[in-house]
Amino acid sequence: MDYEIFDAGRVTLQCGITLPDCKLAYKTHGTLNAAKDNVIVYPSRYAGTHADQEFLIGPGMALDPEKYFIVCVNMMGSGLSSSPSNTARPMSGPDFPLVTQYDNVCLQERMLREQFGIEKIRLVCGWSMGGQQAFQWASLFPDRVEAMSCFCGQGTTAPHTYVFLEGVKQGIIGDPAWQNGYYETPPWRGLTAKGRTWAGWALSQEWYRARSWEAQGFATLEDYLKGYWDGIYFGRDANDLLSLIATWQAADIANNPIYKGDTKAAYGAITAKSIILPGRTDLYFPVEDNAAEVAMMPNAELRVIDSIWGHYAGGGRVAEDTARIDTALKDLLA
Repeated sequence: MDYEIFDAGRVTLQCGITLPDCKLAYKTHGTLNAAKDNVIVYPSRYAGTHADQEFLIGPGMALDPEKYFIVCVNMMGSGLSSSPSNTARPMSGPDFPLVTQYDNVCLQERMLREQFGIEKIRLVCGWSMGGQQAFQWASLFPDRVEAMSCFCGQGTTAPHTYVFLEGVKQGIIGDPAWQNGYYETPPWRGLTAKGRTWAGWALSQEWYRARSWEAQGFATLEDYLKGYWDGIYFGRDANDLLSLIATWQAADIANNPIYKGDTKAAYGAITAKSIILPGRTDLYFPVEDNAAEVAMMPNAELRVIDSIWGHYAGGGRVAEDTARIDTALKDLLA
């Protein structure tokens, strides 16, 4: 096991349900300095864990473990932190309660404070749902977060993205083997359908027009779908994936006891120096949505990643795209 577990005990979620034995999984890189002011928080993405985040961590990069204490935290629902797949009955599987990004960030803040005595965050950053958490961090704790970056993500899930996720969800629950979430064997056909749906959204029309699958070593488009997408979620628990979709759909930076639905106040509270990095061809999180968010933030800049890689521009697939993100993070840390 290459990660640590924070035992949070009884945690009452925003939905009003209490998890009796809540756990948060995390991995750290680097060393916390004496002043405890070299902390970078780097939350996980959808269907990913801390293990998927190391493309941005290394000597000479912005997230340099020789300079910073980098904490990669796993969202609830990830399969490592409290999730449908690892929670005891009666809250396992489809009975696992709704977790919001507010819940995730409050738990992360508590872990950092209780486990390490950390009060100040030099930078919080993340891709996709990790970026949602970065927004939430900077809004909930504006006096403690110095800098923030979100790449290919949003603070509040847009209606169009909500509808896209509904389609992905139906791919799983339409499989008869799903059995309303009480499956004994994984719903393979549902997971395959989910992958096929995702394939048309994660990458752009330009990527497909350029036949970019050929550069990935696939002979035909069908070869690419079968060889890359059909089994991409086979290693994940279906109820965990559905729990994360629910968290994503519920993401709303202002829906919490502090801002009480006041969107302008929630974004306006982000005083951290921020660089928001949408992908030019990202179908989940279009540039226009991020531009509207940045317009409400007092200290934010919009930098577009000019890439045909769609949502994957933020995920470490292409060196040039990753370099653009790394440069932005270096600018924030300068």
